[in-house]
Amino acid sequence: MTARSDDEQAIVEAVARWVDREVRPHAGRLERAQEYPTALIDQMKEMGVFGLAVPERWSESAVSTRCFALVTAELARGWMSLAGAMGGHSVVARLLARFGTEEQQERWLPRMATGEVRAAMALTESSGGSDLQDIRTRAVRDGDDYVVDGSKTWITNARHAGLIATLVKTDPDAEPRHRGISILLVEPDQVEVSKDLPKLGYRGVESCELSFAGSRVPAGSLLGGEEGRGFAQFMAGLELGRVQVAARAVGVAQAALDDALAYAQQRESFGQPIWQHQSVGNLLADMATKTRAARLLTLDAADSIDAGRRSDLEAGMAKLFASETCMQVALDAMRIHGAAGYSAEVDIERYFRDAPLMIVGEGTNEIQRGVIARQLVERAREA
Repeated sequence: MTARSDDEQAIVEAVARWVDREVRPHAGRLERAQEYPTALIDQMKEMGVFGLAVPERWSESAVSTRCFALVTAELARGWMSLAGAMGGHSVVARLLARFGTEEQQERWLPRMATGEVRAAMALTESSGGSDLQDIRTRAVRDGDDYVVDGSKTWITNARHAGLIATLVKTDPDAEPRHRGISILLVEPDQVEVSKDLPKLGYRGVESCELSFAGSRVPAGSLLGGEEGRGFAQFMAGLELGRVQVAARAVGVAQAALDDALAYAQQRESFGQPIWQHQSVGNLLADMATKTRAARLLTLDAADSIDAGRRSDLEAGMAKLFASETCMQVALDAMRIHGAAGYSAEVDIERYFRDAPLMIVGEGTNEIQRGVIARQLVERAREA
């Protein structure tokens, strides 16, 4: 699947070559050691990866959403955690570009484009899950500051972020509830990273709990400068976030398919390569078909965003189908490998541990189905 221009296609191909040369040979070792991939992150900065979703006014490496999705898939094909390291960062960049004040944009976006500042999103709370309107973290205006109390959980990049876009309640009595929600652009010295969370997969990059206990955040850090717009702002940002998660799932599925296809041609049983056995051949055929379909859905959603259309239906479909496909393809790749696929010495078991994150991340797939159904009904009524 190609990008929109020769220049963008060259970017995708350069990242793919880098993944094959620098990432795939080392990802398993880094992942097992749960070692933060500092050298790889630095190389991603040099390639301009952190500026892909920053508009060209502030970034020399700005690309279309389609190209952004293809690059994300290539990173995830090497190691899904690397795609996670730029996922939330890219969503925050889009939020700033679309909703930030001029001062906020000029302060943050040029440095985010180079990776000098990396951003994180802080939405999830232990009591709320996917129901973002039920958040409890509260920000109360006090002079020139907001006083923030509460906590967030499962925050990727929390220890390495120079900026954390944090969803807070500025008016807990607002009706409907979403009108009482705002976004604060929080800096590291304004919040405590209370602990790192142990994970099944998605290792290397950290996922943390954040604690606000009377933290003071300048009023100028309110995204857009107006209270009560945070829920709609984040919902718009999550369209890109869900395309990014779908692209991660495509990348992991592609890696599992590639490894299974190679193994099925090398491994013999009953005097022939195992791909010639119908049961294995059928698995490979289904894996390849579903992975291609997931890629096409993801690019369709990316193209919809690039066209400036509301894309929560397309992004939800892409995220739902690609993540479920990724889980199934990873499992089928393990079946094809047999006992070898269960070993931590091969990449298959890492794909299998990484895959569930895309099912529950950026809104669970149960939430996605609700989004899709509502949008189908709404668009049918409009038609």
